[in-house]
Amino acid sequence: MQNKQQKQIKLSWLFLGYLITNTGSSFIWPLTTIYMHETLGESLTTAGIVLFFNSMFMVIGSAVGGRLFDKWREDATILIGITMMTVATAALIFWHGWPAFPILLVVSGFGSGMVVTCVNGFATRIRTKRASYIFNVMYFISNLGLVFGTLGVGIFLPMGIQYIFTIAFFMYLLFLIIAFFEYRGKNRVRTAGQAKMVKDKMHISAPVFTVLLTLVIIWIFYEQWQSNISAFMLDEGLKVRDYSFLWTVNAILIVAFQPVLTMFDDWLNDHLHGRLYVGFGLLGGSFLILPFAHQYWVFVVTMAVLTIGEITALPAVSTFVDLTAPESQKGRFQGLVQACASAGRALGPLIGALVIERTSYRFMFIAATVVIMASVLLFAFSNELSKLKARRQN
Repeated sequence: MQNKQQKQIKLSWLFLGYLITNTGSSFIWPLTTIYMHETLGESLTTAGIVLFFNSMFMVIGSAVGGRLFDKWREDATILIGITMMTVATAALIFWHGWPAFPILLVVSGFGSGMVVTCVNGFATRIRTKRASYIFNVMYFISNLGLVFGTLGVGIFLPMGIQYIFTIAFFMYLLFLIIAFFEYRGKNRVRTAGQAKMVKDKMHISAPVFTVLLTLVIIWIFYEQWQSNISAFMLDEGLKVRDYSFLWTVNAILIVAFQPVLTMFDDWLNDHLHGRLYVGFGLLGGSFLILPFAHQYWVFVVTMAVLTIGEITALPAVSTFVDLTAPESQKGRFQGLVQACASAGRALGPLIGALVIERTSYRFMFIAATVVIMASVLLFAFSNELSKLKARRQN
């Protein structure tokens, strides 16, 4: 008789796989603009367009991965995504000129979108820990991978770009091997009712829609730290190393405070809505400090506020969406979360540049605060209205 018990991935293998894929990605994406501009001789605009397409294909990969995760086989979907990343990175070792580099980067981005969505989908299936705890740890792991990856770039890049791609390839290959042995066969057992729900259209409630809209807006303005704020700091007489140190502050705060939040996971889960409001508010409020930033310590304070808001709110988005998603559509709902984050990353540098060119840096900072706060208020209103309707129905 066939065993109908759903097999779950061990949490340790899920976390290890997520650490590997984030570390491998962090070996490549920070180099994209510098490598294309300094080595391949392409303009910064061209580099921006490549990053845009890379992010958009991550959006598509997230959507495709989420749909296949729910309607087909979870293990096969993630194996396809990892294989695409592994093959594309292997090709980059030998072909990293123009136009091979941007094409292979986009292929890897599509696979990455599939993989991250599947990992989040598998996370929603684990019953030994709360979803909020798992997403908190995964957010910590993603940033730990960023630290490892960027440190590795500093060590291995002087040896040659091929070494960077080779290390990333072996990391993805390791993840592929782990997934083949530890993720394979861990598919959900679908009943007839669940199979019908998978075929149904997704019903996105107003609170989920507004929290995803807020997530897109947050990432649009968060990306200004990756793109335009460095130029603003240089205009204020600061140096590139001053800007780089801010990301060290960001990493230190995440590594220090994310485990603390995880320790209070039960309390935070009971106050999930308040956690989102506070975290989003800190993210938006951090931009209100920047118009008055003329000294370096003000930038450090701003980054600290931004980071605390980030670790408070962003992992909680996946938890909030997971709690509202039907069991048979959790992959697609987590795909929406990843797609919205990728869309914000893709649009951020372009929107920021257009606003700054037509107005000023300080106008953009104030606009960021106003738009983020407006989206948070819209989310809070729809969320409280939804809870009021639910209480009346009960």
